[in-house]
Amino acid sequence: MQIHLDTIEDKVECFEARSLKQLEKQINEQIDNNKVLLLQVHHVQHNVHIDQKTSLPIYSAVVHFKAKK
Repeated sequence: MQIHLDTIEDKVECFEARSLKQLEKQINEQIDNNKVLLLQVHHVQHNVHIDQKTSLPIYSAVVHFKAKK
């Protein structure tokens, strides 16, 4: 049996929340989790749209993590 351990070079994660505060909390928690994997934030893209059913905003973000060099 062989075990191959490869490092993660890139990782993209998507987040969604009802408030900016919740979204920020989710992203910060994942940043801390990814530090263990030696990943750092490379790029963040965020957006907001209105839910047609509730007329409330929905905040989303895509965070690109890259390996520390």
